[in-house]
Amino acid sequence: MKKKKNSSKLDILTLYMDLVSEHKMRPTDVEDFCEQVSLEEDNFYEHFKSLKKVEKTIFNELFKNSIEVLNESEEFVSFDGKNKLLSLYFTFFENLTLNRAYVEVVLKGCKTQLKSYKTLSSLQKSFLTFVDNLSLSESILPIEGLEKLQTNLINYAAWVQLLATLKFWLDDTSESFEKTDIFIEKSINTSFELIENKFLKNAFDFGKFVYIEKFQKKH
Repeated sequence: MKKKKNSSKLDILTLYMDLVSEHKMRPTDVEDFCEQVSLEEDNFYEHFKSLKKVEKTIFNELFKNSIEVLNESEEFVSFDGKNKLLSLYFTFFENLTLNRAYVEVVLKGCKTQLKSYKTLSSLQKSFLTFVDNLSLSESILPIEGLEKLQTNLINYAAWVQLLATLKFWLDDTSESFEKTDIFIEKSINTSFELIENKFLKNAFDFGKFVYIEKFQKKH
């Protein structure tokens, strides 16, 4: 079979996903991949340095596609942070479900070590950027001088939550993955209840008042 030339980046991503999904296994290396899909190796290296980079890009592209779809909706743009995050989850996991055969192969054997996935590093960067733009830290305790630390903690917690949801989805055997939908809604609702807990805010305000009155005014 004559090898293909001038395949685009998107062409290569599609070829890789189709190959992995069909054979239920990853190619051993770039040479093996190019041979199986009749692609010139030089053409591959024009766009990617390795198959690992291809896999990282695929997860990131699925995520970016989810955001693009959401941004086409005027309703989404008007949502608050919580509903934007919920919408992103539902859309992203719908995208993952459409490509579940591929995802299961690529993440096989790593279900209990999602934190260590180098495959998800590009996705992580895009996700953290999305969460950072939601300005979730504005809803929590206003500790002067620790704003950046608070933001980083909130963003990292959101990433861990996404990994937990991904693991739950990989294990989910319910029809149409309805249990994952329930998991998403309950976990995000719980997270925001903690972030917006007025009791904690009031307790912090009282503690701050006592600190100022008892300690700072003595100096």
